[in-house]
This record gives sequence, C-alpha cells and structure tokens, in this order.
Amino acid sequence: MSIVVTGATGALGRLVIDELLAKVPADQIAAVVRSKEKAAGLAARGVELRIADYNDPASLDGVFRPGERVLLISGSEVGRRVPQHTAVIDAAKAAGVSQLAYTGILGGPGADFQLAAEHKVTEQLILDSGLPYTFLRNGWYSENYTQNLAAVLEHGAVVASAGDGRVSSAARADYAAAAAAVLVSDGHLNRVYELSGDTAWSFAEYAAEVAKASGKEIAYRNVPAATHQEILIGAGLPEAFAAILVDVDAAIERGLLAATSGDLARLTGRPTTPVATSIAAALA
Repeated sequence: MSIVVTGATGALGRLVIDELLAKVPADQIAAVVRSKEKAAGLAARGVELRIADYNDPASLDGVFRPGERVLLISGSEVGRRVPQHTAVIDAAKAAGVSQLAYTGILGGPGADFQLAAEHKVTEQLILDSGLPYTFLRNGWYSENYTQNLAAVLEHGAVVASAGDGRVSSAARADYAAAAAAVLVSDGHLNRVYELSGDTAWSFAEYAAEVAKASGKEIAYRNVPAATHQEILIGAGLPEAFAAILVDVDAAIERGLLAATSGDLARLTGRPTTPVATSIAAALA
C-alpha cells in the first residue's frame, strides 16, 4: 500500500513528503506532480513520481491504486479549485482508495468568507463520493504573514483591516506534520480536524514581535477595508485577489480564524510553532 500526496512539489507538499520519509520507507510514498523535472529531488530520495495535472482530468486516470491513502492538497488557483478537486475526487473514487484526506479551511461550513467557499464545496463533493475521508481544516500559516516582512520593515508598519481580531496561526511545517500523521496511522477515517496554532495573536501583538525581533519600530496600522484594498492593489495584487484578502481580514475581525481547538498539537504530538519563532526564522 502506498501513501500518495498530490501537489507534492508545492510548499506544503514538500514538507508533507519530508514528514512521511521520516516515518515510512520511501518506496511506500508516491508523489503526484505536474513536472518530472521539478520533482527530481523527490525521485532522488526514492519517492515514486506519478505525473498528472489538476487541470487535465484525463491525466489523473489510473494515477491512484486500490487501497491507497491519498492526500489531496487543495489547489492554489482560487476560482478554479472546484473542477480541479472534482477531477482528483473522481479519480480516487474510480480507483477505490482507502482514504482521501483533504486540506480544507478552518471552520468548515461555518467559514462564511470568500476564500472558504471552494473548500466547503470540495468537502461536500468528498462526502457525496462515499470515500472514507479525513478533513484537515487548516488555519492560517504564519508564513502568510512572515513572507511579507520586507515590506513591513520598509514601511515600519503592519497594515491590515482586521481591527482587534486574532489569528491562531501555526507554521506550515506543523500542518504538514499533522497531514503525515493521519496518513501513516489508523483511527482517522471519517474524522474532521480543526487545525490551528495553540495561541491566537492580534496584529498589534504581531507588530510588537516583529519590532522585538528586528530591533526596528513597527506599528500596527489598522485601516478601513477600502483603503486596505487600495494598498494591496497598489502593491501589485490583482483586484479580485486583493478583495479576497480584505474579506479575510473582515473574517478575522469577526473571530473566525482565532479558534484554538488543540487538534493540531494533538496530531503532531508537540506544541505548535509560536509566531515569534516564525518571525525570527524569516528574519534570520
């Protein structure tokens, strides 16, 4: 029996493969990738490569085998994910896989913001398929914020429109460890996990941590939603995506990304990575 990871050359997928290689022999792991060349490093480590593309349903025919455990890592193309995920789900059902784990979004059906819509549809498609499932409802990655530290340091400000809302983020590696855990152990079929950091932080606290780590004066600048969207567009983001990010901040202000269920730490067997640690790593 193999464990199969789709989207295996993405930021999360590579970390999941790393975690799996620490737990099971490489010949039990398969990576579904679009580019053999991009995945050469995985092949060199003994991981089987299976070439397929979310956007080409025919390429997924036969990519899975009966009884395999599959991790469907959600696509990154907002607006195209439902047909992409449908193709993977159909292929998994046709193959008769024994588990389909899916990386959704914190809150599941209760997440009422735009970015959650495709995840909720995907979860329902999986339920309708009748496949044994595991829903990994991922909260925010700390890297969503730390990858933008250059701009924060340049302007001396963390800019958001989230008010006093809090975010229970964790490092991407924490979520990867949780995904690996449900793939290599039993007892996770037809289960839902709300995954998030152990502690929720405010943007004012985040700014203070950046200031402490960088030695620079950093303030939290809370701006109206319209102003925030203008700033993001001015920074080069497409208007539609800027609107989605501003909508996320509104959800944060409503408390929808602050949950601390403890599921992530329980699955990994360790505390989640504090945001201060992620900030320090990004600045190193």
